[in-house]
Amino acid sequence: MRGRALDCKVCGITASQIFRRKVLHKYEVQFYQCPSCEFIQTEEPFWLNEAYEHPLNREDTGIVKRNILFTKRTSAVIFFFLNRKGVFVDYGGGSGLFVRLMRDCGFDFYWNDPYAENVFARGFEFNASQKSEVEVVTAFECFEHFTDPIREMERMLSISQSVLFSTVPFVSGTPNPDTWEYYSFSHGQHISFYSLKTLRYIADKFKMHFYTNGKSFHFITPAIVSHRIFNIVLWLSVIGIPSIATSWMGSKTKQDVFIAEKDRYRT
Repeated sequence: MRGRALDCKVCGITASQIFRRKVLHKYEVQFYQCPSCEFIQTEEPFWLNEAYEHPLNREDTGIVKRNILFTKRTSAVIFFFLNRKGVFVDYGGGSGLFVRLMRDCGFDFYWNDPYAENVFARGFEFNASQKSEVEVVTAFECFEHFTDPIREMERMLSISQSVLFSTVPFVSGTPNPDTWEYYSFSHGQHISFYSLKTLRYIADKFKMHFYTNGKSFHFITPAIVSHRIFNIVLWLSVIGIPSIATSWMGSKTKQDVFIAEKDRYRT
């Protein structure tokens, strides 16, 4: 079914209605796709306040498993391609679990999220005025939540030149709304969907290189990296790279106790 159109939030080309589905089990919502960059977006998401009544979606039972996996992959990417002694920021850091895990691996990570409560990384909130140049911004399971992906990309790039992120892309065409679970109609928090072509378009728009495992893990950066080596590093990440990084870097778990204690008395 094709209906009225609106402008694509990624490239600005006119996007057409592709289907409608019930979101949060009660709102009939229009979905649109851009014929140029393939980006899929909902109509203006009037239901978000309700969808985020509980920011951590109760259906997200894979949150801990996913954070452990992203810790392994991020540790490997930083260890091989970036300044491992640098400063790092997790954008849309949620509960702070990922920041805590990365600091446990020895990396100087900080939390940033205007919408969530920092539970696990208190005392390590990012303050742009106090930190030196940031090596990379991570943004895991954020892109599908963005109401304005280009503006959010600009915000991330104002923090660092490189963005390491996750989102599940579709290859081409239009994912079947009856079978592609990533639409997540029931909780209503996913409102932006990308093909690999969309993600390449975003990288090109900002004059960056785009690297991906083709599934869910992506890297936009000005640095030139071998695609093959990038994917080998991701593969190696599941067989011990974080342990090597921790041994090399030295975990921050114990030293962070003293920082947290000082922060407690400041507040």
